[in-house]
Amino acid sequence: MFRALLLQRTDAKTNASLVDLDEAALPAGNVDVRVDYSSLNFKDALAITGRGAIVKKWPLVPGIDLAGVVERSDDPSWKAGDRIVVNGWGIGETDWGGLAQRARLKSDWLLKLPAAYDTRQAMAIGTAGYTAALCVMALQKHGLTPDKGPVLVTGSTGGVGSVAVVLLAGLGFDVVASTGRAAETDYLRSLGAKEIIDRASLSAPGKPLQSERWAGVVDTVGSHTLANACASTKWYGAVAACGLAQGFDLPATVMPFILRGVTLYGINCVFNPNDERRRAWDLLASHLTPERLESMTHEIGLSDAISASSDLLDGRLRGRTVVDVNR
Repeated sequence: MFRALLLQRTDAKTNASLVDLDEAALPAGNVDVRVDYSSLNFKDALAITGRGAIVKKWPLVPGIDLAGVVERSDDPSWKAGDRIVVNGWGIGETDWGGLAQRARLKSDWLLKLPAAYDTRQAMAIGTAGYTAALCVMALQKHGLTPDKGPVLVTGSTGGVGSVAVVLLAGLGFDVVASTGRAAETDYLRSLGAKEIIDRASLSAPGKPLQSERWAGVVDTVGSHTLANACASTKWYGAVAACGLAQGFDLPATVMPFILRGVTLYGINCVFNPNDERRRAWDLLASHLTPERLESMTHEIGLSDAISASSDLLDGRLRGRTVVDVNR
């Protein structure tokens, strides 16, 4: 038997509960993993609360992240005792995810745990940190360098935003952090932000083309915020978009793109090849120390994940939330 957070659908309503399951309930897969830690992401919170159409198969164990130890493998690439991390690949959406003490997975989804981190630290990074790394890699691929100007990070107190601030500051960029939480100014400065701005300056409808401010942008918010970020990006600058906290619409015009040559990169973190995932984790290991990671992390037990999901969606959490599935 093992403990799991299980989502079920009744009368078009999502019901989340902690249950004890037999291992016979595990889905198909060729690798069995003892889960040490998972994490709580925006997408997980939407699934658990039922506020978003995340779950595609019922019943389902949510959790788009997990880290743990291989217990059994039918694939010779993996053996009992291997420490692994899994982000994305549809777990927590179409396949059972990490908010449980056991998981059965496809071997192609597994990534060797980076030597720089233990399983808890890997989940303190999780999909949010890995996504932040993909955003930064997109800006680097574009050719963005610190001498070209400041980089804006929206939703900067969230998981993606917090890690993006650390990575960009570590690479030498002047980071401007946008937040609606003025009380978190010291926190953001501790991560490396040079300037803090109120998200209200970006979240309302704005002009289609605005004064040039940013050489690059990491946007976790979408909607008017993303539109304004694009409109105020410098000539041949780049915007990496990975979130929709404000909304999934993009009320923008083509003007920044055809008059200033701005490039908008869409960041998908779910189905990236493992080579790209390894590069992202290498970038994280180079600039995100365990000590800095701990400063943006808090831990909850599996029994706390349901209530914490509402807190996350309502903006009452900052940084990263690690879930110890064994308490």
